[in-house]
Amino acid sequence: MPSKVYSAATIGLDAVTVEVEADIGRSLPSVLVVGLPDAAVQESRERVRSAIKNSGLTFPTTKVTINLAPGDLKKEGPLYDLPVALAVLLAAHELPMGEFLTSTLFLGELALDGTLRPVSGVLSATLHAKAAGFRTIVVPSENASEAALVDGILVLGASSLLSVVRHIIGETQLIEAATGESIFQSFIGTALDDFAYIQGQAHAKRALEVAAAGGHNIRLIGPPGSGKTLLARALVSILPPMNKQEMLEVTRIYSVCGMLAGKPLMASRPFRSPHHTTSHVALVGGGSQPRPGEISLAHRGVLFLDEFPEFPRHVLEALRQPLEDGSIVVARAAGTITFPAQLMLVAAENPCPCGYATDPMHPCTCSSAALVRYQQRISGPLLDRIDMHVPVPRLGIEELRGSAAAESSASVRERVSAARLTQLERFKDTEVLTNAELASEQVRQWCILSPAADELLMQATERLKLSARAYYRVRKLGRTIADLAGSVDIEVPHIAEALQYRGDEGH
Repeated sequence: MPSKVYSAATIGLDAVTVEVEADIGRSLPSVLVVGLPDAAVQESRERVRSAIKNSGLTFPTTKVTINLAPGDLKKEGPLYDLPVALAVLLAAHELPMGEFLTSTLFLGELALDGTLRPVSGVLSATLHAKAAGFRTIVVPSENASEAALVDGILVLGASSLLSVVRHIIGETQLIEAATGESIFQSFIGTALDDFAYIQGQAHAKRALEVAAAGGHNIRLIGPPGSGKTLLARALVSILPPMNKQEMLEVTRIYSVCGMLAGKPLMASRPFRSPHHTTSHVALVGGGSQPRPGEISLAHRGVLFLDEFPEFPRHVLEALRQPLEDGSIVVARAAGTITFPAQLMLVAAENPCPCGYATDPMHPCTCSSAALVRYQQRISGPLLDRIDMHVPVPRLGIEELRGSAAAESSASVRERVSAARLTQLERFKDTEVLTNAELASEQVRQWCILSPAADELLMQATERLKLSARAYYRVRKLGRTIADLAGSVDIEVPHIAEALQYRGDEGH
């Protein structure tokens, strides 16, 4: 009679239950794996055979058929090794059938000696196991802390196939993983760059503070060596710490991509800085079985695109949807997957091809035609989705040698965190976390302008020929500036400052 053990497959960031069935026939010795397995799953036949034998157990000497259901879902990776081995042992009557096997989900790659190696996507699988009603999940010991981030399900870490078998037959007990709450408390994110290390650039620092407070996108424009990259890297240091839900969202993405690097939790806000030669798929995500790209890896953090105009135009245009919606839809033959992309875009660029159009110390060598071509590399609709366009001028020698200590990131972060708390309280009955996420109707509800500020914005909209999108983005930006100032309504100074950040939109 066929046996059945449960495992999981990841589709995008979600997981689904996979039933691992094994049947032992009476024909010549062979192992057949069906259910759309990829090469890694096919190779599990030999890993499982060796692991069972080297664990002192008996592998069947007749035909073994292994089915991974549902049969129309492609199975990838070595995470099915453990459930396949248990299904074979169960079918061979080496293990007793019991409630533990029917209420537990198993994941793990087997070494030839039977030890368990860590796998990717454990957090997604654990979240699914809890939602699907499984009481227990068994994972490799190195993945146990990651799985324990999910409350409400028993997580058991196993070091080998033999330790799982002994737990099932009652000889020994697997160790229960530490609770998720203790893991959250033990990890504190740190940032390497600090505003205190940056001399001058008070205007750019203020702009980054406003951007951090409201989650706004920002574009830094200046000559080479003016500090654009350093400013962008220091932005993470003034962002408030992630809450528990944000940590889980980010960890889930990195877990699916196999990028946790031995850490059970992503505690620091992501900072992704892809090179300008990055492909469309690498930025957006994709593949035969879609995986998140750089846009999603920056979720709840910062996506820094240095040399912004040097990116291929079709790659930059892929930013339109995530900057507007906070998510990105990847359609492939295998299906359509939606990845989260609630990020802050920081774009940095030179003002012209040679870089010195705004540098008083170096003459610009670019022709008018070259300058126009350079500016046209970034489309108007994409620029319209960037809230803040900030010049970063060349620093003079006196500013560079300045002895006065700059304000630290910790001090700026206190103001940013206070503004974020104001927004959380304002939007507590919605899924919105920051002002930048507000939809048009919500802008009208929560971004209330004083009569004088409304008149100023109306005049500026006509004079600067702002689009409807830009109009609402200025209001959201004004709301953030008002939150930093502790103002209930948006006043003239707040709108005036918000408008000045649109001044360099067209270089």
